Amino acid sequence: MTPITIALSKGRIFDETLPLLAAAGIVPNENPATSRKLIIGANRPDVRVVIVRATDVPTYVQYGAADIGVAGKDVLIEHGGEGLYSPLDLGIARCRMMVAVPEGFDYASAVRQGARLRVASKYIRTAREHFAAKGVHVDLIKLYGSMELAPLAGLADAIVDLVSTGGTLKANKLTACEHIMDISARLVVNQAALKVKRQTLQPIIDAFAGAVEE
Repeated sequence: MTPITIALSKGRIFDETLPLLAAAGIVPNENPATSRKLIIGANRPDVRVVIVRATDVPTYVQYGAADIGVAGKDVLIEHGGEGLYSPLDLGIARCRMMVAVPEGFDYASAVRQGARLRVASKYIRTAREHFAAKGVHVDLIKLYGSMELAPLAGLADAIVDLVSTGGTLKANKLTACEHIMDISARLVVNQAALKVKRQTLQPIIDAFAGAVEE
């Protein structure tokens, strides 16, 4: 019997998915925070968990290397969602996608004047769509590391990034000036797997849905 493979990223998403897995009767044998294993077994012999980078979860599910996974809405937007079925907003790993600028920067004026802004982000698709809808011309700079450094070093006028508490922005003398969207983690399912393994997958999806509604 081919096992069900669940793609998760370690950290907040893994921790907050554990109660949902438990509702489906699934308990991973190890925690990736303390284990170096990238494939983790579970109490159910027909289930295994693969630990991947958060941005890779949709790709693993899209190509069938995982049957289901949990990924943030931010990651799914950047991925594009091709070949994925996303039936559930799990309501976990909540944060906000925001535009942030250095303290004292007159963002409202810069946007209103139609000036060309330089914006750094790892969320290029989201940033492009946001500013295009406002009719603002921007030069987008893709970064993978700490966004907060870009304005401080003169690389960008503004950043588009996820904000949870805002503590990192404040520590670096940046301020969130515009809310783009609320972000939470979603369940994603490989469409082919749902057809072939429906008897095993559907109860897991239903258990997740029930746990989210409670």
